[in-house]
Amino acid sequence: MSNQAPGPEFWTRVNALIDQANTQCDSADPSEVCASTMYASARFNAFIVARTTSGPEHMQQEKERALEYFTDQFRKMMAENLDDFIANLGKYDIGTPSQ
Repeated sequence: MSNQAPGPEFWTRVNALIDQANTQCDSADPSEVCASTMYASARFNAFIVARTTSGPEHMQQEKERALEYFTDQFRKMMAENLDDFIANLGKYDIGTPSQ
């Protein structure tokens, strides 16, 4: 992602993916849905790296940089969302918490 604020299309895609995951939680264990979404994100991001490199050798050269970038981005996004939930948990319908 760039340093620019995301536009409305970004949030439409985010919400569509979250809605689908929430729907899957109706018939599957939420931790399994979580694992599926993380795997899908990793798989899609690997696809993006493959699309933007010129072949297996170039992809191998970019592998560590891609891992660092995506890991750093996930960590930042996760921290931001955890902070949001900590500050606003009472405003969100999270269902019955697991113990």
